[in-house]
Amino acid sequence: MTQHHIRLYTRTWCEDSQAAKEFLAKRQILFQEIDIEENPEAAEFVKSVNQGKQRTPTIEVDGRVFHASPFDAEKFARDLGIES
Repeated sequence: MTQHHIRLYTRTWCEDSQAAKEFLAKRQILFQEIDIEENPEAAEFVKSVNQGKQRTPTIEVDGRVFHASPFDAEKFARDLGIES
């Protein structure tokens, strides 16, 4: 599998963010986590790609951006281009 550059925009209290992190960790997929509550620029980015909403997790894969809220493992895998 090709290694992609993955940024995961999260919030600590977000269950969908936690599920996405666990999904990636279980599959040993490397990612960079960015907590939008600690990073105002990241929060603005998330809003800019989600019609003004702070949807988490928002995922950026090699420049392609999507959200995984509500979290659905099969859809998340398809969006990442991997097997669930």
